[in-house]
Amino acid sequence: MSREFPIGLTPPDWLVRNLRPQQTPVNRPAVARAALAMALPLAIGLATGHTAYGALASMGALSGVIGDTADAYRMRILNIAIPQLFGAVGVTLGSLAYGHGWVAVGVVTGIALVSGMISTIGAVASVSGLLLLLNSVVGAGLAMPGDWWLAPLLMTGGGLLVLALALLAWPLRSGVPERTAVADTYRAVATLMAACGHEDYDAARHAVTQSLNQSYDLVLARRARHHGRSPELTRLLAQLNAITPVVEAAPAAHLSGRPLPDELPTAVRHLAEAIETGYTGPIGLSVPVPVTETARAVDHALRHAAEVVASPDVDPRGIDDRLGRPAALGIRAARAARTVALSAASWRYGLRLALCIGLAQALVSIVSVPRSYWVALTITFVLKPDFGSVFSRALLRALGTVAGLVIAAAVLSQVPRGWWDVPVMLLLAPLIPALTPRGYGYQTAAITPVILLLSDVLNHQGTALLLPRLVDSLIGCAIALVAGYLLWPESWHTRVGDRLADAVADTARYVDQAFGTDTEPAARARMRRLLYRDLSVIRTEFQRALTEPPPTGRRAAAWWPLVVAVERIVDATTAARVRVKHGAAPPSAAEVSQVALQLRELADGLREVENLYEVRTDLTGPAGSVLEPLRQEVAAARAITSPTP
Repeated sequence: MSREFPIGLTPPDWLVRNLRPQQTPVNRPAVARAALAMALPLAIGLATGHTAYGALASMGALSGVIGDTADAYRMRILNIAIPQLFGAVGVTLGSLAYGHGWVAVGVVTGIALVSGMISTIGAVASVSGLLLLLNSVVGAGLAMPGDWWLAPLLMTGGGLLVLALALLAWPLRSGVPERTAVADTYRAVATLMAACGHEDYDAARHAVTQSLNQSYDLVLARRARHHGRSPELTRLLAQLNAITPVVEAAPAAHLSGRPLPDELPTAVRHLAEAIETGYTGPIGLSVPVPVTETARAVDHALRHAAEVVASPDVDPRGIDDRLGRPAALGIRAARAARTVALSAASWRYGLRLALCIGLAQALVSIVSVPRSYWVALTITFVLKPDFGSVFSRALLRALGTVAGLVIAAAVLSQVPRGWWDVPVMLLLAPLIPALTPRGYGYQTAAITPVILLLSDVLNHQGTALLLPRLVDSLIGCAIALVAGYLLWPESWHTRVGDRLADAVADTARYVDQAFGTDTEPAARARMRRLLYRDLSVIRTEFQRALTEPPPTGRRAAAWWPLVVAVERIVDATTAARVRVKHGAAPPSAAEVSQVALQLRELADGLREVENLYEVRTDLTGPAGSVLEPLRQEVAAARAITSPTP
C-alpha cells in the first residue's frame, strides 16, 4: 500500500521538477556512433603502443558526441566541425600557458570572457564557446604528451571521427531528415485538430509551434545555401507554408467549442505520409461537407495543403519564407560580431563567466587542489544560462557527479587497464547520447565515468581519482552559485518580464494588422509565426524558472497564467481573422483600436512592475461581434492576480 509523505517531508515542487526525467526517445544511430567513435581511438592507441594518444582522441570524440544532436546532415557539420575548430584553438592556447603560474590564470580568464561573449550569438556559437574554454582549461591544467601541436590534432581528429560517422549515410539519405521534420509537423497539426474543443488543446498547440520552428530552421538553413534553386527544398518550404492556414484555422475551431470530425485529423496524417515518402500524385480527401464559416475555413485550408503536397513542381519565385530567408553567411557573421561587441547582455555574461573562472584559477593557484582543472571545468558546464537555470545545473551537476562516481568506482576498482578499456568504453559511451535528453543530471552521471576512465588511462591513478573529482565538482558548483548566481541579483521582472511585455506589445500590433486592409497576407503570417516563436521561447524561460527555489520559482508560478493568456489572445485574434476571411462580418476600426489599446496598456504595466496585480478592464462591443472571444481573453489577461512574493 502506498502512503503519502507527511507535510514536513514532502519535497518542494522546484526540486521535483529538477529531478523529473524528460521522456524522449533514444537516438539509436547516435548511440552507435558514440560507442564506435570513443572506443576506436582507444583500440588504435593500445595496438600502436600509444595509449595516451588514444585517450586524447577519445576526449575529442566525447566533445563530438555531445554536439551530435542535429538531424539534418548539413546541420551536423555546423554542430560538430565548427566547435572542434574552437576546441583546437582552446587546447593550443591552454597548453602554451601550462606551467606559467599567474600568466596561465590570466590567459584562461581572458578566454572565459571571449567564450562567454560569443556564447550569446546562437546554439552553434554557444557550443563553440564551451569547447574553447573547456579545452583551454584542460590544456592549462594537464601536461599534454608530445609536441604542442599533437594534442589539438588528436582531439580534433576524435571529434571529426564522430562527424565522419554521422555523415556516412548522407549520400543515401540526403534530404530525408528535412522531409521527416516537415511530415512530423503535419502529424503535430493532426494532433492539434483532434484536440480542438478539448482540454489538451494548449499543449497540442505548443507542440505545433515547436515543430514548426524546428522544420523552418532545418529547411531554411539549407535553402540559404541553395538560394532557392533546389526543387526539393522549395517543395518542402511550400508544404510548410501550406499547413499554416490549417494551423490558423484551428483556434477558430477550438473556440467554437465543438470537436472536429475525425476525418480531418486523419486526412492530415495521410498528407504527412505522402510528404515523408516523397509521393506526388492524387490524394483523395474524404472529409465532410462544411456548413459553418469555421468548418469552411478548415476545409479550404486542408484542401489547399493537399494540392501543394500533391504537386510535383513548385515555382520557387512564388514561395515566401514565412520567417525570412537567412542572410548570406558573411552578413550574418558581421551582424553577430557587432552584436557581441556592443550587446550589454554579451558583456554581462562574459564578465560573469570570466569572474568565476578567474576565481577558480586563482584559488587552485593558491591552495593545493588535486586535479584542480576540474574546478574550472565544472564552472564552465554549470554557468551556461542558455542551457538552463544556473541553480538547477549546479544542483544536478552535484547529484549527477555522485551517481557517476558510483559507476566509476566499480570500473576503476574492478577492471584492469589495457584492452579491457575498449569493451568498457563500448558500454559506457552509448550512455551519453542515451541519457543526455533526459536532463543535465543524467548527462553528468553518464559523462563522469567516461572522463575518469580516460583520465586513468593518462595518469594511472585508479580510484584515487574519485575523491578529487567529487571535491573539485563541489567547489566548482559553489563558485558558480555564489559568484555567478547570487552576486548577480537580476530580478525576475528584468530577466523575463520585459520579454513578456514585448510579446504583449507585438500582440497589439498583430491585432492592428490582422484586420487592416493594407497588410499583405504573407506579412501577416510572418508576424504570427514570429510572435508564436517568441512566446515559445518565453514559455521555455518560465519553465526553467519554475525549477529554481523561492522567490524566483514562486514568481514564475505567479506569472505563468499570464503567459498562457497571451498565447490565447494570439489564438483568438487569429480565429477572428479566419472567420472574417470566410464570411463573418468584419469588426469596426474602433473595436480593433480599443482591444489594441488595452494590450498596449498591459504591456506598459508589465514593464513597470515586478509583481502582478489586478488591472480592471471594461471592454465592451457590439453583441455577436467576431471580436467578442478576443475581448474576453484580453479581459482575462488583465484581470490575472497573484500574491506578492
